[in-house]
Amino acid sequence: MLLRGCLIIILLGVQFAFGQQKPDPDWVNQKFSMFIHWGLYSELGGVWKGESVRAGYSEQIQSFGRIPKAEYEAVAKRFNPEKWNADEVVALAKAAGMKSIVFTSKHHDGFCMYHSKYTKYNIVDATPFKRDVMKELSDACLRQGVKFAVYYSLIDWNFPGNGITPHNADAISPKHHEFSMKQVEEIMTNYGPVSEIWFDMGSLTAEQSKELYNLVTRLQPQCMVSGRLGNDRGDFAVMGDNKMPDHKIGVPWQTAASFFDETWGYRSWQNRGDLDAKINEKIGSLVKVVSRGGNYLLNIGPRGDGSVVEFERDALLAMGKWLKSYGEAIYCTTSNPFDGAPEWGDITCKGNNLYLFVEKMPENRVVELKGVIGKVKNAVLLVNEQILNVKQNGQTVSVNIPQAVQADRGIVVIKLVFEDGFRAIPDQVLRTKVLTTANAIPVYAHSSMDYYSSYRSTVGFAWHFEKKGMTVTPTIVYTEGDQDKVLRLTIDGQVHDITLTGGNPVSLNVNPNSLNWGNVYMFNSKGGAFAGSATGLRKTFDPIGDGWKLQPNLKPGESVKIPVEAKESVEILHEFTSDREQDILVEIAVADGTQLILNGERVLLRSFVGGVPRDNQVVKLHVRKGKNLLVVQLYNRFGKEVTYLMNPNVKQEEYKLRLNPIKLYPGNIHDCTLEQAHPANKNSDMGSRDIRVELE
Repeated sequence: MLLRGCLIIILLGVQFAFGQQKPDPDWVNQKFSMFIHWGLYSELGGVWKGESVRAGYSEQIQSFGRIPKAEYEAVAKRFNPEKWNADEVVALAKAAGMKSIVFTSKHHDGFCMYHSKYTKYNIVDATPFKRDVMKELSDACLRQGVKFAVYYSLIDWNFPGNGITPHNADAISPKHHEFSMKQVEEIMTNYGPVSEIWFDMGSLTAEQSKELYNLVTRLQPQCMVSGRLGNDRGDFAVMGDNKMPDHKIGVPWQTAASFFDETWGYRSWQNRGDLDAKINEKIGSLVKVVSRGGNYLLNIGPRGDGSVVEFERDALLAMGKWLKSYGEAIYCTTSNPFDGAPEWGDITCKGNNLYLFVEKMPENRVVELKGVIGKVKNAVLLVNEQILNVKQNGQTVSVNIPQAVQADRGIVVIKLVFEDGFRAIPDQVLRTKVLTTANAIPVYAHSSMDYYSSYRSTVGFAWHFEKKGMTVTPTIVYTEGDQDKVLRLTIDGQVHDITLTGGNPVSLNVNPNSLNWGNVYMFNSKGGAFAGSATGLRKTFDPIGDGWKLQPNLKPGESVKIPVEAKESVEILHEFTSDREQDILVEIAVADGTQLILNGERVLLRSFVGGVPRDNQVVKLHVRKGKNLLVVQLYNRFGKEVTYLMNPNVKQEEYKLRLNPIKLYPGNIHDCTLEQAHPANKNSDMGSRDIRVELE
């Protein structure tokens, strides 16, 4: 039986995504949606007292323009968007091919674009317009068959006692959190079905994030929650503004994009440039996001009078025209099933079909697709079903594109149809019997404590291995740090949940006398966001001239409390020598975020939020002969101290757990994945870097 390549390659993504009640499959298949940044700031249009405010986003003009609170609030008295028409906005979204609309219910300025009973600072009570525009939009979405969603800022400059800070990642007071809970409840109760809620900014505690998530899910079980809620409580990951990953992500994700990187809200003086170039740019971004498995959320910023900027309207209509011809290759598709994107463009797939987006036409006008098994039925231009000449030589498919065929918005889209499914041959096929995290294909997610403290987490590992025969017998090899974890091992589609206990101990044969632990130094890092890059961590170190201070009281094996400010890090440098190259186990105390750098290479990066256990970690270090440098970064969010512990005096043992034989698919190439069976949060790093699978 020939399996579909789409299913094989995205196996982990399906497991992570659909193993729970959410995500809503309708949300996953939307692919293209409208974002609307519209509020009190739109009335100003990026201008204050006749001067253009060129710093920052225009929706944050109150902050960047240094506008006094009373003067900004007074803008509401003239906010009268008489050109607002909810039905026209929804009709525009439909014409653009967008499947949902995410409306800004409240931005950072605290002004509500709906009738909130918990503040008079809203469009009904504070303006001459006195209409609930969000209710009008929700009703219009329902009438026209477009999903309705909301954006909600977790910071609020208008809430009593709050000020405006430069980082917008403030801790949320208990009173402010109570206020947010009440507002989210009224939104989830009074505005019909809500397909997603797009939380943004702030730095919530794990409990605050949990309470908001549970509230949304209780009131609207299918409502998708954005990862910017923090503490890994979201249902989908959100990339940075106008950013997209250069790697596949094993959980649902979204890119939010503006027409202009400089702003989201309306800016009257914005240089909009060439319309056709902008259309091509946004179509290209849509293709790239979808081919990598994400959803594309494109923003418009209406004027203060409620009208849509003509440039943005025309661009959307052009995108909709393109999608009428090529939507089959976008909607309800899955990501590129191959390990990487080809030089000529991008790929999506659906059923027996591959969709080839040719963005860089080869000089010979022959598009090659390598590493695919399956009999090709035909290849056609998607726009008009013109049959193309296609050749198949082994695992290579070649499609000839006639000279007369011209790109549409810079892209030629080809539909490649297989008779009975296909399989994408992976670039990396292992011929070893040992599957390690070093030779795995990582399955990435996007872990987020808050807006600024996010990083590319690893939620699983995948391998493709070569083996003849009908069965394979795996042995899971793990260390003390992974004891009692429940992992999910999937081989050729067969799922096995395994509790790591009862394995046979095997000594690492570490001689304690072979290690000489030397000086310990400390460096207080300022400006600390736990961002997943080795910020402030250098590959070479000069303990004398680099700001490091000798710490005679910090000794291996001893636990010490170290004072540290909120949102800052402590970095600890260990010098030690080994008389041989070897593997050793050490125990470390963890903080809100922890990373280890050994000899310039990261060996651990993990956050401990949102229900992830905070136990000390036992980590395997591959040390070299001679001098070694180990740096531990301990990141603090809200506490007053972190705990230092570097304990080499742990059992130097691994454990081997032998499993029963597992049947294999026919053929010599097989698939294996390893993930947490019941993760606390699907974006949280699984942390098992020392684990391996031995195959018999």
